[in-house]
Order: sequence, then C-alpha cells, then structure tokens
Amino acid sequence: MGKKWIWIVAIVLSIILIWIFLAQVFPGRIIVSRYIFKSGHFELRWYSTLIAFGILLDYFLARWFFKRKGWKTDHLDEALLWGVLIGITCARAYYVAFEWSYFKDHPSEIPKIWHGGIAIHGGFLGAILAIWLYTKLKKDVSFSFVEGLDVIGWLFPLGQGIGRWGNFFNYEAFGVPTNLPWKMFVPESHRPIQYINYKFFHPTFLYESVWDFMVFSILTVYILKHYKKPGEMIALYMVLYSMGRIMTEALRTDSLWFGHIRAAQLFSAVAMLIGAAWYLALQKKET
Repeated sequence: MGKKWIWIVAIVLSIILIWIFLAQVFPGRIIVSRYIFKSGHFELRWYSTLIAFGILLDYFLARWFFKRKGWKTDHLDEALLWGVLIGITCARAYYVAFEWSYFKDHPSEIPKIWHGGIAIHGGFLGAILAIWLYTKLKKDVSFSFVEGLDVIGWLFPLGQGIGRWGNFFNYEAFGVPTNLPWKMFVPESHRPIQYINYKFFHPTFLYESVWDFMVFSILTVYILKHYKKPGEMIALYMVLYSMGRIMTEALRTDSLWFGHIRAAQLFSAVAMLIGAAWYLALQKKET
C-alpha cells in the first residue's frame, strides 16, 4: 500500500473514531475534561497541547514548502519563533483590549493567558507584524514579506482547525441553544447565565473547525496547482476564512463586541474585502 493510501486510511479511521466519540459527548453521556493529566496545581491542558501540535504540524509543512521554493529553512526556524512570541502576545492584547472593562480592575490577570482569553484575529495581526519585522530587520532573508504572508495564509487554517478542539475540551466557543440533531450538551457550570436553563447548544467550535480544514484543503490544492504570484494565498485565506467566521460568529454566545457589532464579524468583513480586492488586482496584473 502506497503512502497516499496509508494517509487516506488513517484520515478515514480518525474521522470515524472522532464521530463515535462525539456521539457520546454531544448527548452528555461523556463529560470531557479540560486537561490530559493533573499533578498538584499543574495541568497539562488539551487547549495548549492542541495549539502546540497545530504549530508543530504547520512547521513541518512549512519546511516542505521552503525546500520546494529553494528558501533557507534556517530562516523559517527564526521566523517561526518571532511569529509564535509576537502572535501570542498580540492575540492576548487583542482580547484584553475588548475586555478592558474587566482587566482594568484586574490588571494582574492580563499576562495570565493560562486562564483563557486569546483571539485568533489578534494572533493573525501578530503573525503579520512578526513577518514584517523579520523581513525588514534580518539580512539576507530568502523570502519576501508577502511570500511569508502566503505561507501564513496557507497554514493558518490548519492550525486554527486543530486549535478549535481545545475549545471543545474547555466547553467554550459554543453557540446559542438549539434542538438540532447535532446539538451539544454543555454542563451547567459552563453555560452563560442567560442560558442557564438550557442544556444543548450549537457546537460552533466544530462548525469552524470543519470550515478551517476545508479552507486548508482548498488552499493546498491551489498552492500545488495554481499558485503563481506572491499575495495570492494570503488574499484567498482572508476571503475564505472570513466567510465562515462571519457565519459561525453570529451563533456564538461569547463574542467580543465593538460597540453593538461583533468584533470578529467586523474584522472578518474588512479582511474579506481587502483579500478579494487584493486577489482580483493580482489576477488583472497577469492579464
């Protein structure tokens, strides 16, 4: 059996096992824990483990892409370190900014990201900042700023899709109550106060995870067969991811707000317009 079929079988089996597992969790027959194991005050949490796994998987795929393009993989290692540090910092800063009414009275909580509270859009902005700083400050970088953004655009949805399962184990990022067949049971301790008497909710973490994997699959096909100009991948990511985020965000109960507008929807709408205009401009240059 070739490697291709081994991968296909592994993916199919994984999907079946996940389906069986969710069939027990969603009705509430199994209550999941936020941690893998605990020793004293230390907890190895699913959320951080899955994020780390997503970053690691993205790293190996990025190495393959760097070799394919003839870029130095040493530059990837350094850029990744910059991206992780700046990305996490910006993801936290974004969340704190929109929850300032709480953090202004609890400033000691600001650096405690292990208590929860990072935002993907902040992380995305941080990754862009990291790549810009790296390509501007480092000498002899083998890729340009925009080419670096394309790598982010291709791999970001894969990491996001994996990371969303951390929300699942934390019983967070779920949606409003529902009676749909795929409804998800949420323990009372995790329910918003206004929905305390409801038991089942939209599994919006799952909606977005599936969408993220679809976006990654589309971009993978694109990067293998159609990618020609720097900027195409990041532009397509901004369009495709934003479309799904606007829809799933409308169902969530824990949105960050910018006035009377959900911040994630506003950010996604702007990103989608910028991405679409950018991609169309690149195609016009080709003609």
